[in-house]
Amino acid sequence: MTTRIDIPLPHGTTLHCHVSGERGRPVLMFLHGFPEGAFIWDGLLAHFSQPAHGGYRCVAPYMRGFGRSSSPQEAEAYRAKYLVQDLAALMAVECADGAPLECLVAHDWGGAIAWNLANQLPQRLRRLAIVNSPHPGAFLRELQHNAAQQAASQYMHFLCRPDAEALLAEDDFRRLFAFFNAPDGSAPAWLTDAVRQQYRALWQQGLTGACNYYRASPLRPPREGDAGATAVSMPTSMLTVPLPTLVLWGMEDPALLPSLLDGLQDWVPQLQLQPVAGASHWLVHEQPAVLTGALALFLQSNS
Repeated sequence: MTTRIDIPLPHGTTLHCHVSGERGRPVLMFLHGFPEGAFIWDGLLAHFSQPAHGGYRCVAPYMRGFGRSSSPQEAEAYRAKYLVQDLAALMAVECADGAPLECLVAHDWGGAIAWNLANQLPQRLRRLAIVNSPHPGAFLRELQHNAAQQAASQYMHFLCRPDAEALLAEDDFRRLFAFFNAPDGSAPAWLTDAVRQQYRALWQQGLTGACNYYRASPLRPPREGDAGATAVSMPTSMLTVPLPTLVLWGMEDPALLPSLLDGLQDWVPQLQLQPVAGASHWLVHEQPAVLTGALALFLQSNS
């Protein structure tokens, strides 16, 4: 059974979480992205908390700025170091006696923070699983040198606009729901009335925190008057992930192109890469059975 709880953290942030499974069991943590919420993981929480599937303690927070979690108004509060601090503190609360997290599973912006956490605090987790979230080194490279990725990422500038929240909320969140559309403009089959209502209820709680992820990030495509990522450099020490890492990638993602997978092995030596044909950025919704099966095998591996 999945329950919803507020977890206050020592540094003053509170994260509203969906949780399932007994405290004291090995912990799986699931991180959503934009414009999502913890509810996208409910099926996986229910599955992996069952004794037959590992009996894990499963925790899915609403990230800072989303839903009922703490949502500072200033963009500065959404820099990566503060988001990593939130998750490290949540891990300390949930992992009994300082045990490492069994696996951190993350999508989109959740993945961006997960890559950082796995680089900075690798001793705090055993495994990392990423779904359509670019490694920061690959994203920086492609934003600097790949015109196709630069074009695909131009939407980031829209989300940085001071009026982005108001524009996104217009016409019953028409622009946000359009993020999920197929290339022909049609709504996907998974976006049922019930799922629409889950998203609508989340977005009605406010969008400033969600947009602040983009405002705070230096990784954005260049355009006239904005150097974007071309002004950024990262040392290799900030990019290496010394953990067994599973990357699932929906190959039809229109915003994050397959070239982002090139060279991942250089930063992630223990990499398992699983491209998923016919899936887009919204793989968690589109092919949950593929994700569940891949994660189950990954958790059972001895790597």
